[in-house]
Amino acid sequence: MTHFGIIAPSTTGHLNAMLPIGQELQKRGHLVTFLGILDVQATVIAAGLSFRAIGEQEFPLGTNKKNFNELGKLKGLEALKYTIKFVKNEAVVMLQESPSYIRELNIQALLVDQVSSYGGTIADYLNIPFITICNAVVLNREPSVPPFNTSWAYAPSWVGILRNKLGYQLLNVATKSITETINEFRQQHNLPLHTHPNQRYSQLAQISQAPPEFEFPRQKLPPHLHFTGPYHSASSRQAISFPFDKLTGQPLVYASMGTLQNKLLNVFADIAEACADFDVQLVISLGGASKPEDLPPLKGNPLVVTYAPQLEILPRATMMITHAGMNTAMECLTNGVPMVAIPVANDQPGVAARIAWTGCGEAIPVKQLNVKDLKVAIQKVLTNPSYKENALRLQKAIAASGGVSRAADIIEQAIATGKPVLKTNDCLNRL
Repeated sequence: MTHFGIIAPSTTGHLNAMLPIGQELQKRGHLVTFLGILDVQATVIAAGLSFRAIGEQEFPLGTNKKNFNELGKLKGLEALKYTIKFVKNEAVVMLQESPSYIRELNIQALLVDQVSSYGGTIADYLNIPFITICNAVVLNREPSVPPFNTSWAYAPSWVGILRNKLGYQLLNVATKSITETINEFRQQHNLPLHTHPNQRYSQLAQISQAPPEFEFPRQKLPPHLHFTGPYHSASSRQAISFPFDKLTGQPLVYASMGTLQNKLLNVFADIAEACADFDVQLVISLGGASKPEDLPPLKGNPLVVTYAPQLEILPRATMMITHAGMNTAMECLTNGVPMVAIPVANDQPGVAARIAWTGCGEAIPVKQLNVKDLKVAIQKVLTNPSYKENALRLQKAIAASGGVSRAADIIEQAIATGKPVLKTNDCLNRL
């Protein structure tokens, strides 16, 4: 039995991917404790995992609501800067406080969300193993793959590679504060400095919740990175009521801009207007940003709710209009649902680029959004069978990837042996 600690962002998308892994490990007899801010305590406890608060003074109850309210108004570079600032502040507190709690609780290994890039340094300092969980787009850098925060198409030509390298240089500048925070801690504790972001990730196992078919072609991924497919589970989420009796039986178009960048209410108005002339029923989930009564009348009279039970809605959906969060994209593809993506910030442009590249949908960056182009994209996805066929192709790939059970197998093997779990010698890996 191993006592695992989880370090991950306190956002819904990352929790919905990480908590099922913790639940699976707990079913196998391990102990699992989530280390995070107070705002996620109730969610973690409801999922049946243990919780230890970090940064109670710096991040009191209500921190998430305050941050999300601000972040929900932003897009593009401004939203990325805001996210980086919070990650940096979180890194400072986690590096200062969590080692003593990890020792006190006798946590023996860490599961670190790839976005929480300071987590590996905590493990290095404590001399305990850690596994990297890629709940967003795989962040490992290589010149042929565009930076995660861009909607650039995959273009491995010399022009594309030069573009990508310049993009990574700009990303280095934007994330400089995080890099400096990590390396200052490493220097203070006589740990080798990280000279490249890829050094922050586990040398035992890195696990992505995507199937390999969703990722751009890669030449330089580490041999211990595994694509296991998503881990979504209703058992890790709170129940949400929904007026299913109001569904008309028309083809269902489900629209949600997630739970972070969801205060751009004009986007919902554009979605409603673009869908109004199609023989579909539009269901809009506001993601907690507003209440239906706060919106002006929307064209086409869509069904608007504050929250929707996404895992229950998607099996009924013909198409989804999405912000292109990684979790939502994987949930769509698990159900064979094609998408129209409207990425706003952070890794959403990278996810949207992969949706378009795989032929599972169309993508329009939020800054370029207009009703005319959105209507064209919706019509394409509704009427061209290739989008549904490609979504079903990815659905089949996800079913063959192993999911949470395979992820837990890899984690257990890495911790038990203390050696990298390689794709070449992992009998479970089908790459």
